[in-house]
Amino acid sequence: MERLLHHLRNLGFTEMEAKVMVELSRQNAASGYEVAKRLGASRSNVYAALQRLAGQGYLRTSAGEPVRYSMLPPGELTRMIEGQMQESLRAVEKEMPRTEPTKPTFYNAEGDRKVLESLTRELERAEHEIVLDLWREEAELLRTELEKAESRGVRLLWSCDNGESMMGPWLPLRSDTDGQEPAGRKFSFVIDRRWCMLGMRGENCPTQALITEHPVMTGLLLNHFAQDLILYELEHDMGRELSTRYGWRYEGIIGKYMSAGE
Repeated sequence: MERLLHHLRNLGFTEMEAKVMVELSRQNAASGYEVAKRLGASRSNVYAALQRLAGQGYLRTSAGEPVRYSMLPPGELTRMIEGQMQESLRAVEKEMPRTEPTKPTFYNAEGDRKVLESLTRELERAEHEIVLDLWREEAELLRTELEKAESRGVRLLWSCDNGESMMGPWLPLRSDTDGQEPAGRKFSFVIDRRWCMLGMRGENCPTQALITEHPVMTGLLLNHFAQDLILYELEHDMGRELSTRYGWRYEGIIGKYMSAGE
């Protein structure tokens, strides 16, 4: 009994409607007075439930006074309910307002505190991979968070200004032709290939960063990192053999695309 009432309620019937339907199913037909008496319920509540059920087509009514009510056979009742539910589901799918898909946004963070807080949150959420392109100064600020990520099994891919840090393998960046550090130190992070940050920090410039999950920006940063990595590996592996094998051609290519533009 309780299980049946539970399923009727799940189909959208009220507690009273469910009890009335079960009671009428036990007999061929009954008046509202008889149903109320058997349920021990208020006649006004029972009559209201009977009228709603009859109006929806779930009950049959007899002519004359008093009006007698009877339930549809179970098979016919369930087919009616199923048809109504399917119709409602199709209407919801067709007519429910559709919003535009959320578009990746770009936003700025300014100041050491905001930039580092945003970055720390994402580093703590990293699950698979962190790609870093930064200077030693910024790497040292994030040492703890990066070590924690690595201990969780997150893969770290590094590019940094030198190899003096103890945190892992460093790939040297090219310095300016005059050997001087620029006004700001550029840095970039790509976390799990979905979230990225690109910014600049230094003693003589405000800390600023662009943050986004836009796939175009994450793709650009990953491509830039991969190209630097591949070029470094080639130079490290072949050394002077590059110049010996390719001669002025290799040096010309490097000068054309990698020089400071003098």
